[in-house]
Amino acid sequence: MDRKWIVSLKELKKIGCIAAPMVAVTVLQHLLQVVSIMMVGHLGELSLSGVSIATSFTIVTGFCFLFGMSGALETICGQAYGAEQYQSLGTYTYCAIINLVLVCFPISVLWVFTDKILILVGQDHSISHVAHRYALFLIPALFGYAILQAMVRYFQTQSLILPMLFTSLVALCFHVPFCWTLVFKLGLGTIGAAISIALSTWLNVIWLGFYMKYSSKCDKTRSALSIKDVIKSSRVFFRFAVPSAAMVCLEWWASEVLIFLSGLLPNPKLETSVLSICFSFTYLHYFIPYGIGAIGSTRVANELGAGNPEAAKLSVLVVTVIAVVEAVIVSTTLFFCRHVLGYAFSSEKEVVNRVADMVPIMSVAVITDCLQAVLSGVARGCGWQNTAALVNLGAYYLFGAPLAAVLAFVLHFKAKGLLIGLTSGVALQVIVFGLITIFTNWQKQASRARKRMLEEDANKETEQRSLRNKHPGRGVKEQQQKMVPNRTDFPSWKRCWGTEAKNGSKQDRFPILEQVSRNGSKN
Repeated sequence: MDRKWIVSLKELKKIGCIAAPMVAVTVLQHLLQVVSIMMVGHLGELSLSGVSIATSFTIVTGFCFLFGMSGALETICGQAYGAEQYQSLGTYTYCAIINLVLVCFPISVLWVFTDKILILVGQDHSISHVAHRYALFLIPALFGYAILQAMVRYFQTQSLILPMLFTSLVALCFHVPFCWTLVFKLGLGTIGAAISIALSTWLNVIWLGFYMKYSSKCDKTRSALSIKDVIKSSRVFFRFAVPSAAMVCLEWWASEVLIFLSGLLPNPKLETSVLSICFSFTYLHYFIPYGIGAIGSTRVANELGAGNPEAAKLSVLVVTVIAVVEAVIVSTTLFFCRHVLGYAFSSEKEVVNRVADMVPIMSVAVITDCLQAVLSGVARGCGWQNTAALVNLGAYYLFGAPLAAVLAFVLHFKAKGLLIGLTSGVALQVIVFGLITIFTNWQKQASRARKRMLEEDANKETEQRSLRNKHPGRGVKEQQQKMVPNRTDFPSWKRCWGTEAKNGSKQDRFPILEQVSRNGSKN
């Protein structure tokens, strides 16, 4: 067999063994919200409506910011791990946790006025009151979510997926009976659902924190908390966190805008119901390509940080092929099940027929979503968040949303027009991301990543040299703490199962870069 095929198959095996559990982690963490909504749905229509509105409100105004900002760690931690700057992972993670927690405070203040904001935009008073109570008791979950997302990226960039899979599964298994007890047995209703989400999220954080603190798998990347290092790292973190948050928020808000527009159509109950069903399915499916894209981000960042541009390029190709295969399977299955899909969400014949009519467009949307999720992961791994945010702005709001409005209101395609517009926006996004990826100079990307890592390493060496001059006795201990085992290539998929990668020589792989680093330090 040709050597190129052998290398590709090995890469496929690595990514497959890590992507599958990462998809499961993403789904399990999302199911906390889904289970709570399902429980509350049995309390009555008012409770379900209030919690649904509150869920959308809290996602749009809070959770999407935290999710997006934590994406910065996929770039800086992933490339730091590839460059064997292991201690930087701990520092960046602490930096992200502290800054994300600080962001939670203004978001919490906003949630205190949930009812007033919802009433201001025209929501029913009783629904707004239920949503307000739910959002208030969800505030503790907001802080837990901030820490959890930073820790997820910490483990993800090291390909330590199984600890997250275990803790997420245990948290969900705890959440189901606990939520049922609070909602029904103790009679707390919607408040109980919010409390159970908060407690389950914090339990996940605590378990991952113990693993991070005491597991030998985290020895190399574990570092002491230093406020001085956190402050210095904040500049690098926010350089990627702000555009990363914009990238995610612009994408998530687009569907909410279309849901709002559907309420302005003739027969708004039918049109909104049909569009909500379509978005519910595509949203649930999105976690599969997102998990694949997350691992693609890790692989690309690791290899760029390690100075292996060809390996990074191969990783992009492999995750794209996986996404295309998954998209074809799901979209084909969806198309052949179009006449029964609607019954999973509604028993009304009119709704079921309209959903069946929308399925061909949804099948195309599944394909574009898969490619978009994977290419967005590549963008995060390369550190293209600024470019990606601009692409999302143009694709969704300068092209997709206006097209959706024209199709829905001018050409009278109604909900179908809205879905076509959004899918067209995603398709444009995929085309632009694809062209950027195809014409990328991977050697240049690897050089940039390595240069950033070496500059940060040189800055730390300068600070430590200055510290040793002031306190001669402290230098030896710090040098001993920096001595960590090296590794060869990308952390083997076997790390997921508890086996260590073999040691390697950083100097053997990057003699020129290391010589430049030493010369720079001497100067």
